[in-house]
Amino acid sequence: MTDRQPIALVVDDEPDICDLISMTLRRMNVRADVAMSIAEARRRLSEKQYDFCLTDMRLPDGDGLELVETIRDRPKDQSIPVAVITAHGNMDTAISALKLGAFDFVSKPVNLERLRALVQLALRLGEDRFFQQQEFPPLLQGQSLAIQALRTAIEKVARSDAPVHIRGESGAGKELTARCIHELGPRSEKPFVTVHCSSIPPQQLEPLLFGGSNDDQDKGGLLHAANGGTLYLDEVTALPQEVQIKLLETIESKRFPPSGGESSRPVNIRVMSSTQKNLANETRNGLFRSDLYFRINVIELTVPPLRTRIDDIPLLTRYLLRRITQSTQGIPPRASADAISALRGYHFPGNLRELENILERALALCESSTIRAEDLDLTAPPPAPADEDLEKVIDLSHAAPAEELWDSPREAYAGQFAVAGFDTLDDFLQTIERDAIESALQQTHWNKTAAAEKLGISFRSLRYRLKKLGLENE
Repeated sequence: MTDRQPIALVVDDEPDICDLISMTLRRMNVRADVAMSIAEARRRLSEKQYDFCLTDMRLPDGDGLELVETIRDRPKDQSIPVAVITAHGNMDTAISALKLGAFDFVSKPVNLERLRALVQLALRLGEDRFFQQQEFPPLLQGQSLAIQALRTAIEKVARSDAPVHIRGESGAGKELTARCIHELGPRSEKPFVTVHCSSIPPQQLEPLLFGGSNDDQDKGGLLHAANGGTLYLDEVTALPQEVQIKLLETIESKRFPPSGGESSRPVNIRVMSSTQKNLANETRNGLFRSDLYFRINVIELTVPPLRTRIDDIPLLTRYLLRRITQSTQGIPPRASADAISALRGYHFPGNLRELENILERALALCESSTIRAEDLDLTAPPPAPADEDLEKVIDLSHAAPAEELWDSPREAYAGQFAVAGFDTLDDFLQTIERDAIESALQQTHWNKTAAAEKLGISFRSLRYRLKKLGLENE
């Protein structure tokens, strides 16, 4: 799923209806391909991946319900939302279509407001299906070498039950990685319990973990809550020495410490931990127990910083914009080509968490549904990494040296065409053209004559481009 212009398949044998729907879609920045029969629609579906389909019920070579069934029976990775156009008042047909898998319907004569609402729902459903079909959570998706290496490592580690230690910068996705390992492993149906060690006062960590007779909660504490599943210790170096000793004893004996006069009981927990620091250095400096270090650091993974995932920026941006605006109606906002280029060139000291904050701030400041580079306010200087080792990954696949995978991201220049961002060069060029025209119109307060002069083209040429891009009446 990329930040390209969405494409719809419109199936109807009435040219006037096709023109009306296509024009409405263009004004919503959705491209439309038209088919006038079921056979032509099936051919187009076999040739191209569409974002959704809108089909009439009466077609020259059959019933639109046949096309609904065809789309319903496609492989999961080719599934798309489909809606139907019904004759006025024909609710029986609409209900039949919904039972076969259509997500909605619109009646003739087509009400444009109703049509726009249907398109907005179709786009959201399509993107939801894309993310749901992925095995990994959205923030761990992408085509960069860094994230592919991490996903390969996660798949291998998930098959094991050994303790895992995860290194990574703040906001890079350490807890997300730990949760993903848990959910792909044999303990996925059991609890995943997180302890944020650095945010809990040291004197409260021991009773929180091991429980106590004075607790209002289960006196067994979080260790008991995680029994059978996974205990994830975030910023594990914040554990006080006495808690480290008690945790080590629990791991080695595989039994809960005796509590409240009760004898100890067996414990069955997979321990995962994480830290921004270098755990080996902390151990050498006497700040972390070496015996506990060897118990929890059986397998070490490194989560890549966002600056090594430049090719994933378009996908991550699109997902985060959807997540930020999930409670609002309408088509999710988009980032323009210059905004994506600016994000690709930014250092992201705060990683994924900072990207989300930047986009949330930009949405609050921008005056349209399209975020531009100037809305991002990327003014912070790029600091040097706190730990050079965080640029490296343990490559469990042995397919290539990890340093080659993570330390050599491809350089990008402003306006570069990226396969990760667009399906075709035409999509890329159309996005640039649209952004340039919208910028000129905004700077001239939508005075088309002044905008044409600013762009160095004739007024007639501007009118043609506005019509082509669906901007004529915006």
